[in-house]
Amino acid sequence: MSQVSHNLSVHHTGVMPKLWNETIDAHRREVRDAIVDSTTSLVIEHGLRSVTMSRIADETGIGRATLYRYFSGVEAILLAWHERQITGHLEHLAAVRDRAGEPGERLKAVLEAYALISTRGHQNAHGHRDTELEAFLHRDDQVAPARQQLYDMIRDLLIDAAAAGEVRNDIAPDELASYCLNALDGASALPSRAAVHRLITVTLAGLRATPLARATTSAAHIRPGESDPAGHVQAAHRGTGRRGSRTTG
Repeated sequence: MSQVSHNLSVHHTGVMPKLWNETIDAHRREVRDAIVDSTTSLVIEHGLRSVTMSRIADETGIGRATLYRYFSGVEAILLAWHERQITGHLEHLAAVRDRAGEPGERLKAVLEAYALISTRGHQNAHGHRDTELEAFLHRDDQVAPARQQLYDMIRDLLIDAAAAGEVRNDIAPDELASYCLNALDGASALPSRAAVHRLITVTLAGLRATPLARATTSAAHIRPGESDPAGHVQAAHRGTGRRGSRTTG
């Protein structure tokens, strides 16, 4: 009997607390998500300044004391929502990248997905951009690291595409990555999905490997006196005048 009691004691102290903790953690996540979702809906419908912890408590049916055990205030709730949004967007872009095939296709897919994400912005219940909410979230410390992750992703895609001859290689990948991000950030102000796709088309056109870009890159490695891809003789830069003639004192 004592052995059985000992085994039961080990069983209960070793397994039950783990199951109990997992249940508690799952419950806390559900409550946290409910608070975040309800707060976001209230802000979208009524505006940032109109939402209070009391109003969130009424909306969720969760007491104020419980709310404050999870979040210090409305701003903390919105930052938690923003973190969830940022993580979801980066995961979505990574999944889009991994689904495509060739380097150029992966780059195009990610740029298109990013542009479409940018069009959603933060809109109120009337479909207009909530500039107050955007200004608040723009100050979020999570924005800069997320932007860097996105920049790194696009830069790496550009490097792969340039190596495959699908993207111009006369401009550094870092510069092209900045070009892509700055260009597609403009998607947020466009009036229609068709306009967004036109912006994507123009952005991609600026990345294409062109005969001029290839010739420029090749010419940079040509020694004086040799011919470039267009058949022109590269003149010596030092000690020569126009048309490669020797200057005189």
